[in-house]
Amino acid sequence: MFSDSLLLPSACTCRSVRSACKNILFALLLCTSLTSSAFESCPTDCICASDIITCSNKNLFALPRIVFQFISRLDVSYNRVVRLNTDWAPNPLDKLNTLILSHNSISHITTGAFSNTPNVRYLDLSSNKLSSISETVFQDLTELEVLLLFNNAITQIKAGAFGGLHALQKLYLSRNLITQFPLEVLVGKLSLSHLELLDLSLNSLREVPVQKIISLPASQQHGLYLHDNPFTCDCTLYTMLMYWYKRQFHPVVDFKSDYNCFFQPHLKVPINLFSQSGDFMNCANSTINGSFHSLGMIYEVSFGDRLVVHCDSKIIDGNSVFFWVTPSQELIQSGNHSQNLNVFVNGSLEVSHARIEDSGVYTCIVINSRRKLNETIEVTIKVSNSTSDRSRSHETFSTAFTTLAACVASIILVLIYLYLTPCRCCCKTRKTKRKPNLGSAHSFILSTTPSSDTQPNRKASTGKRVVFMEPGREPKQGQNGKIKLLPADQVITESILKNSKTKSESDSVNSFSDTPFLA
Repeated sequence: MFSDSLLLPSACTCRSVRSACKNILFALLLCTSLTSSAFESCPTDCICASDIITCSNKNLFALPRIVFQFISRLDVSYNRVVRLNTDWAPNPLDKLNTLILSHNSISHITTGAFSNTPNVRYLDLSSNKLSSISETVFQDLTELEVLLLFNNAITQIKAGAFGGLHALQKLYLSRNLITQFPLEVLVGKLSLSHLELLDLSLNSLREVPVQKIISLPASQQHGLYLHDNPFTCDCTLYTMLMYWYKRQFHPVVDFKSDYNCFFQPHLKVPINLFSQSGDFMNCANSTINGSFHSLGMIYEVSFGDRLVVHCDSKIIDGNSVFFWVTPSQELIQSGNHSQNLNVFVNGSLEVSHARIEDSGVYTCIVINSRRKLNETIEVTIKVSNSTSDRSRSHETFSTAFTTLAACVASIILVLIYLYLTPCRCCCKTRKTKRKPNLGSAHSFILSTTPSSDTQPNRKASTGKRVVFMEPGREPKQGQNGKIKLLPADQVITESILKNSKTKSESDSVNSFSDTPFLA
């Protein structure tokens, strides 16, 4: 009994130990595998930080093998990579959105090199040695938005090279050797509908398909960079560039001095298209084959008035068809009425009753089926609110008229006061003395005209007016500032008596005229 009881626990103990050992061994193997994968996630000679790996300027001849699936940005610029194969990404890198491979020596890209990186949005292959772009190189990059291929040696872009890149917005092909405009990028079944910027500057283009370019939406036209190309001087190109300049498109405005052309390919002297004065190459009088955009007029109309806008096209004949596009993007043609808008057979647009909401840019599209031409004319209509303008002008006129009338009335009153006031001077022949003004307390006027019985030998008086000023007196207490004045007759009498004591009778009248009287 005792021995059996001892054997049973020992057997159970051995089984538990074996199970624990197996668990420990499995944990060690798992830790070893995780540790090795963690060490392998960051390539040799690269710097890893979270989800970013940079291998820039490490003298690499091939792309490092990336197995870390959580990487979002990889930079392998400034190395010596020659060929881009498929083995650099053996596993799907679904989170990789930025791939920088610039400043290498890449001359060939293997088909399927981006098969495990379908979510890359920014791809930089600039400053490499690519000479051509095949049709299957970028087909796996369905989410690509920005593609940089400038500063390569690209001479040819095959049709469909960018097919499938439906999300591409910016394509940089500057500083290459491209001789033919890649029209398939903009027009056709494989065109890039979301493309906003196409840089073809600093290439070898001699001509561009103006007829196709001007039919593109304005959002694509003002993102087309064509400067620094050896263009052949042509009226169609000149007309298109002038139109872009009038519309203030940045590719032309910012690089105006870099748009040159040559009359002959062998001539080495370039002619700047924007430095020519007058009619360049007599383009205004020449027949321009193909379609082109033309600048329109500006029409101003008052609210409620009728306006007729003509479609001034150069390709109008019996085979022309007219369409008008309103500022609200509504299409109107002959025979169709849209509220107060009507299109005549000759292509003119009628605005029967102008409204404020009718203001904006209208586009006339002319299609000549016989000559296989089309032309687009833009006109601007400005509707002014005549009611408010008239009331404002009436108020301005009323204010100005009132001010002018007030000024004239003031001038007339001043003239009446100066020249038409009745004279109150005493007649010199009257012998009676003028009675002094008793209401004046400080000034008195005395006539000094001599009497008729004066001696004839004596000089006649000049008739001076003598003013006697009474000096101010300090107010006495209890008088509230009032001053008691002497009667006027008493003042005159005392003055005459005082002056007669010092001078003779003949000179008394003239002498007291300058003597102040002191009360």
